[in-house]
This record gives sequence, C-alpha cells and structure tokens, in this order.
Amino acid sequence: MKRRTAREKALQALFQIEVSEIEPKQAVVNVLEDQPGDNYLNKLVLGVMDNQLTIDEVIKNHLEKWTIERLANVDRNLLRLAVYELLYCKEEVPANVAIDEAIEIAKIYGDENSSRFINGVLSKVKFL
Repeated sequence: MKRRTAREKALQALFQIEVSEIEPKQAVVNVLEDQPGDNYLNKLVLGVMDNQLTIDEVIKNHLEKWTIERLANVDRNLLRLAVYELLYCKEEVPANVAIDEAIEIAKIYGDENSSRFINGVLSKVKFL
C-alpha cells in the first residue's frame, strides 16, 4: 500500500474511532475492506491513539481563536495524523512531506477551507 493510501485509510479509521467509538484494530479492519493489512497504516492509527493526549496538546497550543473540540472531525483527525508524523516519524518522513500530504488529503476529505487551515496549523508545529 502506498503511504498516501495508508494516510487516507488512517484518517478514515481515526474518524470511525472518534465517531463510532470502536476499537482501533477494528477500525483498521473496516477501512481495509478485505485488502491486505499494512504496517504503516497500523503504525499511524495506533501511534495516534497511543499519543493522542500529547498530540492534542500540541494542536491546542497552535490553534488561534479555535478549540480542538470545535474543529470538524476530519480536520481534527487529519491534524492528529500529521502531528503524529511530525513528532514521532521524523526519521522516516520529512516534515514537508507530512505537511504536504495532509494538505492534499484535506483537499479530498475536508471542506473548502480545510487545506489552508491544516497548512497554517502544521506550519507552526513543524518547528517543534
């Protein structure tokens, strides 16, 4: 599975976990739709879940005039995914790649303002 696909599937799984309150492993099974498993997809979903408190705190510290609870579910989970990559995958994913991928995915799954919003927040997080 390509990394872009793994990121998109991870976003879908994180969305399911938040909205349906299902277990992370089940969410991954759901988004795979009978496709073979993927190590990077698992790493992203489980990594975000294991580090969500820290990730959310980083996001909160870089929001202006917003609270994390007010963010759209897609934007919130996409930020979590990208911040996870920025903080915990530095050795294998360059910061610019993590940000660019999040922006492109936001254009697909978010609303018309999502990509600019995601870019603004992640540009601040990039320098941690």
